[in-house]
Amino acid sequence: MLVTVCCDIAPEVQRLGATAAFVRLRNVCNRDSDAEFEALKAQVVGEVLANLSPEAIATDPVLLGYRQLHEAVGRSNKKNVASTEALLKLLLETGRFPHVNLLVDCYNLVSLKTRLSLGAHDLAQVTGGIHLRITDGSEHFLPLHGTEAKPVAAGEYAYIDDANDVLCRLEVRQAEKTKITTATTDCIMIAQGNALISQDTLRAATEEMVALAKRFCGGEEEWL
Repeated sequence: MLVTVCCDIAPEVQRLGATAAFVRLRNVCNRDSDAEFEALKAQVVGEVLANLSPEAIATDPVLLGYRQLHEAVGRSNKKNVASTEALLKLLLETGRFPHVNLLVDCYNLVSLKTRLSLGAHDLAQVTGGIHLRITDGSEHFLPLHGTEAKPVAAGEYAYIDDANDVLCRLEVRQAEKTKITTATTDCIMIAQGNALISQDTLRAATEEMVALAKRFCGGEEEWL
């Protein structure tokens, strides 16, 4: 029997202007890489680089919306850079698109194009539901690739499961607990917007992310 997954956004986070779309992707066949995807990646990266500059990053309205969210909860934008902005800065500085695995590379590529914060979590590692809410400081957070838990400050927004584990802090750092691997077969894909992003834009980016993931990794989608 298929277990329903609860995903929600707390009213106080909605009032900040944060929005999110959640899509479950089941029966995924994730892999390390794919030749066709590599060709597509090279094309998209080239197109993004052609119009990328420090000024373009600094003035991009989507990225500005994430900075405003950080300011709304009293977090420094120097210390807390949205994952998409960090990805763009890395690309500009090095010309490199970081390779993780096929499913992760799919959503990162769409993130480059849309500037939206996109991610996914291995559902087999999620305890209960996923809640985008304000932290109270009692949560547990082991950052991606980390070996030691980090303290969680009260008053910022995060994706948290029913075990009180942070799955993603702000839209800055994901957790080791639910990282996507080549063994992942069931995942939750999340697109996060902000007050400067329309619902239509968020929906379109989510659809593009899911379509690309299904193209190269298969699976059946369920919008939550």
